[in-house]
Amino acid sequence: MSSTQQRAALQRQIWQIANDVRGAVDGWDFKQYVLGTLFYRFISENFARYIEADDSSINYAELSNKRISPEIKDDAIKTKGYFIYPSQLFARVVASANTNANLNTDLAEIFAAIENSANGYPSEPDITGLFADFDTTSNRLGNTVLEKNTRLAAVLKGVSGLEFGDFAGSHIDLFGDAYEFLISNYAANAGKSGGEFFTPQHVSKLIAQLAMHKQSRVNKIYDPACGSGSLLLQAKKHFDAHIIEGGFFGQELNHTTYNLARMNMFLHNINYDKFNMQLGNTLINPHFSKDKPFDAIVSNPPYSVKWIGSDDPTLINDDRFAPAGVLAPKSKADFAFVLHALSYLSSKGRAAIVCFPGIFYRGGAEAKIRQYLVDNNYVETVISLAPNLFYGTTIAVNILVLSKHKTDTKTQFIDASALFKKETNNNVLLDTHIEQIMQVFDSKADQEYFAKSLTFEAIKANDYNLSVSTYVEGKDKREVLDIAKINAELKISVGKIDKLRADIDAIVAEIEGGQA
Repeated sequence: MSSTQQRAALQRQIWQIANDVRGAVDGWDFKQYVLGTLFYRFISENFARYIEADDSSINYAELSNKRISPEIKDDAIKTKGYFIYPSQLFARVVASANTNANLNTDLAEIFAAIENSANGYPSEPDITGLFADFDTTSNRLGNTVLEKNTRLAAVLKGVSGLEFGDFAGSHIDLFGDAYEFLISNYAANAGKSGGEFFTPQHVSKLIAQLAMHKQSRVNKIYDPACGSGSLLLQAKKHFDAHIIEGGFFGQELNHTTYNLARMNMFLHNINYDKFNMQLGNTLINPHFSKDKPFDAIVSNPPYSVKWIGSDDPTLINDDRFAPAGVLAPKSKADFAFVLHALSYLSSKGRAAIVCFPGIFYRGGAEAKIRQYLVDNNYVETVISLAPNLFYGTTIAVNILVLSKHKTDTKTQFIDASALFKKETNNNVLLDTHIEQIMQVFDSKADQEYFAKSLTFEAIKANDYNLSVSTYVEGKDKREVLDIAKINAELKISVGKIDKLRADIDAIVAEIEGGQA
């Protein structure tokens, strides 16, 4: 069986487990338990492997807690960011899960102990609250302790049965893939709310390549509305991890999704000192102002959400928004996210941002912000994508690519709306589609019906409209008709009809003559 087949089999198995175990509980509500259990298993095995240090004579899970010295614990926390005693390991807990009458409270204590182990260490903000959404006392698991324990044991047993192989080699990739697979499936089945925290991998891949294009080194990569971290992790997956020297930075408003993002980092073997996820409203309470600028920024912010805007008079003087001279409308924060990203972008980097298409042609404040972006030569490319690529929305969104190091004053427009493969519920971008987009993005060559670069003067003359359809002519897909051929066929048809009428008239006349 190939590695691709193994992954597919593992993914089918884990989704089956997730559905079988949850019973009557809504999948969206139950996702924290499956994702949290997978995370718990991963950090347990990861930590045990660290302690064992490839010494086959040591089996950490079989050791007594008393054999762990304070020095060992201190060193482990400084390196891994957390500590797990042998008795707290996933393998130990799952072994007695079916007979443990205190399973739900034992798990709660273990999760609290793992989080508290980081107290006072540099990793504390990265570990605190990781298991906050794994509520072992929730009535979602059942109305009685027995029902709760039965369902928790089933989740533990199900996840323990997944075959990831030895921890070395592809093991970490399989864990990360399984986690991403689960998140994507929960997002796909969650409707609108799913699209708010997960960007499909095929779109993430395109966005990461746009932001990282031709950069042999980036200081840091940043997502100001990071969701579960899927966009950031695509940069790690498709580029040498060493290219991203200073790590992965993200901010997320939703607490549950923020925890998913931190777990996602660990599950992709990004250590606590290589990522910095923060909770909060990026537009009102932005983090990382001391960490900017960033060489790569990727983002799929919420579309046209409301924000405080002009109701907060201090925002017009904010370094992020002041240069444009106007704030994004209170009912549509899209350009607020764009200006925030631009403010955090380095002079050598790129930002690739998914945008609602209306912001590229509407008037008012949005038109003034477009003028600011174009006049200062920040807009490198606008790409229109096919509809129904994202979870929770069928609209055809755009990708805005910002740059502070353009070598000319032209802006490129790419119409990629025809590039997709139809699947059951959503359209997808294939690797061939991504390659086609990246090739023309790199060359900046004009291609009929696909790509066109416009001068600053042309865009200015068009009132700073940045809608792709304004500049890239759509291919006429109507059938080309051969008028001469149609006329000839029509002439033959008319002749046949005339003959048929004559025959009918003759028959009628004969019948009438006989009756007379």
